[in-house]
Amino acid sequence: MSALDIQYMQRAIQLAQQGQYSTKPNPNVGCVIVKDGHIVGEGFHPQAGQPHAEVFALRQAEARAQGATAYVTLEPCAHFGRTPPCAEALVKAQLKRVVVACLDPNPLVAGKGIAILANAGIEVESGVCDEAARQLNLGFLKAMATQMPYVRLKIASSLDGRTAMQSGESKWITGTAARQDVQHWRAISGAVITGIQTVLADDCQLNVRALPEVALENVVQPKRIILDRQGQLPLTAKILAQPQQVIVVGTFRQALADLGVTQLPDQPLASLLAILCQQFQIYDVLVEAGATLSTAFLQQGLVDELIHYIAPTLLGQSARAMFQADFQTLAQQQRFRIQNVVQLGQDLRLSLTPSQESL
Repeated sequence: MSALDIQYMQRAIQLAQQGQYSTKPNPNVGCVIVKDGHIVGEGFHPQAGQPHAEVFALRQAEARAQGATAYVTLEPCAHFGRTPPCAEALVKAQLKRVVVACLDPNPLVAGKGIAILANAGIEVESGVCDEAARQLNLGFLKAMATQMPYVRLKIASSLDGRTAMQSGESKWITGTAARQDVQHWRAISGAVITGIQTVLADDCQLNVRALPEVALENVVQPKRIILDRQGQLPLTAKILAQPQQVIVVGTFRQALADLGVTQLPDQPLASLLAILCQQFQIYDVLVEAGATLSTAFLQQGLVDELIHYIAPTLLGQSARAMFQADFQTLAQQQRFRIQNVVQLGQDLRLSLTPSQESL
């Protein structure tokens, strides 16, 4: 790959990011068309049901697309869905070359898009900025490959690993910048999962309320999933202000059904995640819960990424711990790899992934 290929693909990735809050359940995709060293067409996929990135870029390029090079962050689709196949649109436009960042594991695509292009005599190259492009669509790529969603577990704690006082008081451990940052993770998620104790303690809404320079009407709000085995959710809870966006897992209640709340029977967490992915097309899940549920997700190996906010404060030994696992030996510990560390105001955000390494 050349430096120019990387430069144009990075631009396509920037375009794709413009749809990160609005495309669910579709992937984020950007496209740049270049001819004679000049960009003649650009586009990104803005919303499910609307044209794909390649279509917008081709419309802008018009006749200049003939003999040009297209840079696409995800393998062009090869099937009829709500829109026609993008691979065939690129062939029809008579491009000379198509550069793809990462392949699409969707069985309806999975190499077929590239095959359509190659069979039409178009030069195809893949793998340019592959990892950066994958970061755009971690949930979509995992769901297409495994039929399970990508799970992020969010925790906010003190330096000594405490998330609330013994009384349950927890507002606020982290500062404004860290709390604002959480809005991003909710906005890219198809669902936020919590436990009933968190709802009872905080009367939380777990929705997206503010994003810098983003109009909220363009944000696809996440579903809110509440695990409530004993049917304790009050009908006056703030989270029920948008009942169609709520799924309650546990005892069936007619009062919730009358409000329009979707209800699922109590089941293992892995089964719930599979249902969310396969039946509801929820590919990214954010877990915002107390220590009991957070620990369950971790111990069952269901967490793909841990988002840990750390405030520069000490809450003391009587405050509530962030996890409830009871390990007796170092061999039982759960280790993580640090992917990045970001300072937000006076707080830190660590992004970590589970590691199989031993000490």
